[in-house]
Amino acid sequence: MSDRKPLSRVLLKLSGEAFSDPSVKGGIDPGIVRQVAREVAQQAAEGTQVSIVVGGGNIFRGNSPSATGMDRSSADHMGMLATVINALALQDALEKLGVGTRVQTAIGMQEVAEPYIRRRALRHLEKGRVVIFAAGLGVPYFTTDTTAAQRALEIGAEAILKGTGVDGVYDRDPKKHDDAVRYDEIDFLSVLNQGLQVMDSTAISLCMDNALPIIVFELLREGNIGRVVRGEHVGTLVRSAVPTPELV
Repeated sequence: MSDRKPLSRVLLKLSGEAFSDPSVKGGIDPGIVRQVAREVAQQAAEGTQVSIVVGGGNIFRGNSPSATGMDRSSADHMGMLATVINALALQDALEKLGVGTRVQTAIGMQEVAEPYIRRRALRHLEKGRVVIFAAGLGVPYFTTDTTAAQRALEIGAEAILKGTGVDGVYDRDPKKHDDAVRYDEIDFLSVLNQGLQVMDSTAISLCMDNALPIIVFELLREGNIGRVVRGEHVGTLVRSAVPTPELV
């Protein structure tokens, strides 16, 4: 078990489904958005620089069954717009808590959000504002997982915090298998080789090539975001393999 340390700049990756009531299976649950906003606001108040990438699966996803028969590029652009809706909902919840928040989009829509500009995003973070990156990378065939890895690297985040519905990475789906084993720590190559659903393979490869750790944790357990930021052993740490010392 490796030592974890407090984090000063992070990128929080949220799925769109995290914003919806599981019993409804879609849409935006204001209560859940407010809960996430409260925890993010707490970290911002304590001096952590927080950026966020949110998916759009609760509204529309380009590779979902609802997009069957559609041109993939058109479907993906619809999915990008769905992420903007979620980003604006989260921005509203954060600003109601008094947290300065900026939404930056990879597709120009200046009436509702800023364009993504790396230096401007860094300046917002340095001023204590939360920055939400929306509309993916602005091009089709790339997921918001890949967007999270790309943006985290661009802003110099120390880790990606992947909020999910389970408390870490398991060797199989814990909702289907009672004997599933949770990893406290696992390396990127093992995630790829075992086909574990942490993030998509492009995002995992990008993080592996740049030694950017991912911490997978249960999003809606009260206080978990703060625990991860403080370096407590919550969830699963996904990182580069530690070289084995050579025998002399």
